[in-house]
Amino acid sequence: MKFRANQLIGMMLVSMLMGCSEVTLQPEIEAEIPVEILYNQALDADLANQHDKALELFAEVERQHPYSSWSRRSIIMAAYAAFKQKDYMRTLADTRRYIELYPGAPDIPYALYLMGMAHYEQIEAVDRDQTSTVDALRIFNTVISRYPESDYALDAKLKRDLLWDHLAGKEMVIGRYYLERNYFGPASNRFSEVIKRYQTSSHTPEALYRLIECYLALGLREEARRVGSILAYNASDTPWYNRGMTLLEGKIEPPKGLVDDIAKYLGFRD
Repeated sequence: MKFRANQLIGMMLVSMLMGCSEVTLQPEIEAEIPVEILYNQALDADLANQHDKALELFAEVERQHPYSSWSRRSIIMAAYAAFKQKDYMRTLADTRRYIELYPGAPDIPYALYLMGMAHYEQIEAVDRDQTSTVDALRIFNTVISRYPESDYALDAKLKRDLLWDHLAGKEMVIGRYYLERNYFGPASNRFSEVIKRYQTSSHTPEALYRLIECYLALGLREEARRVGSILAYNASDTPWYNRGMTLLEGKIEPPKGLVDDIAKYLGFRD
């Protein structure tokens, strides 16, 4: 009986030790970090160019404090961190989410501008697909029209002018392609499009000259002279004017009065 009692006591001790072991092996629940500290850690990581770490910490702010103003700030800051990392898909996703969640927030102009910049940075050469160009132009126009007094409207206007020039360049590439192959109708349509939609671009003088080429090739001399008069009025200080006058065999009188809308004057727009 004594041996059995010792065995029982030993078994009880082993059981107690195993129980203690189970308790100590259970993971401790991590305490919630104060939101100010967590947010500042994310900012510090971003300033140190540790953008991956910053993105993780901004996401943690959202997870731990989803209903705080810090969570709102973390979304837009994460979008900016992703932009600096050239992760434009993440930037677009975060800015869209921010705009959907907080449509009345004071940072909406910045969110839109950042979205536009994410598209802008993905723009291809003029002979490639221009989807990003069109998307960036649409968003910058939104910033300009809805928030004209914001800090981002002026740069959005500058970017818009560059984008117009870029899209005009795309039309010129296609127009020249048709012209070189004597497809004068399709070529004239492309050059007319430049004048109609992008007449303030740097490509307008050449578009006017190329249109003269197309009209003369098609036997439309009066139309060619009318385009020549616009070329004389708007681009007399460019090489395209001299080349155009050579084609038309002499000087052309410019139209009387100021021509505010070249496309309308030429009949491309009602």
